Amino acid sequence: MPAPLRRLAVVQVTRSRPEAAAYNTLVQGLNARVAEVADAAGWLVENIAAEDEGVESLLARTREADAVVIMGGEDVAPRFYGGPAEYEGRSTHREVADAGQIALVRRAVAEGTPLLGICRGAQIVNVALGGTLQQHIEGVGEHRNDATEITAVMRDHDVRVAAGSRLARVLGSTDVVVRSAHHQAVDRPGTGLRVVAVAPDGVPEAVEHESAPVIGVQWHPEDPGA
Repeated sequence: MPAPLRRLAVVQVTRSRPEAAAYNTLVQGLNARVAEVADAAGWLVENIAAEDEGVESLLARTREADAVVIMGGEDVAPRFYGGPAEYEGRSTHREVADAGQIALVRRAVAEGTPLLGICRGAQIVNVALGGTLQQHIEGVGEHRNDATEITAVMRDHDVRVAAGSRLARVLGSTDVVVRSAHHQAVDRPGTGLRVVAVAPDGVPEAVEHESAPVIGVQWHPEDPGA
C-alpha cells in the first residue's frame, strides 16, 4: 500500500483584490507556483485564503496539515507589533488575515509543525512571536525595483546566510543570490527567533526559531526567475 500523501497548507492573504488587479495576478501566480512545486514533490496541497476564514476556521482547516507555508502579500497591520499607524509606503492592511496567520505561527511553534514564511510570511512569523518590523527600509531600491509595471518589481541581490543555521544546511551555501520585492523587514526578532541571513546593507533577510521547525525568508524562492 502506498504511503499517504503529506498534507501542505499554503496560506495566502486573500484571493481577491479588485482594487489592485495586476498585483493580485502577480501574487496568485506565486501562490500557484508553490502549489505546483509541492504537488510535483508528492504533497497534497490545499490553498487557503486567511481573510476568507477568520482565526478559528483557519486553525480548523489547517489542523491536519503536516506543514504550512505562509505566503506574501500586504503589510502587516502595525497594531500587531506596536508600530505607528502611518508610515512611508503604507499598503492596504488586512487584519483578519493577519490575526489568522499569527495564530497559525503560534500553534506551529507550540506543536512543532514545520512552517515556512515567505516575504510577508517572514514578517508574520516575527510579529507572531513578539517581534517588530522596520516599516519602510531606507534604500528600499536594494530590495525591490521601482517599476511602473508590477511584474517588474522583483530584484536580485546577495544574501549572507549564517553558517551552522538550518537555513544554510537547506540551501547548501552561506552565500546566495535571492529574488525579492519588499519595503519592510524584521526589526527586533521575536521570542525564540534569530536572524540567520542579511543583505549587504544589513537588512535582515531570514529568521529561524531556536527549537521549532519554523523559518521565515524575506525573499521569493517561488518566483520563476529565482
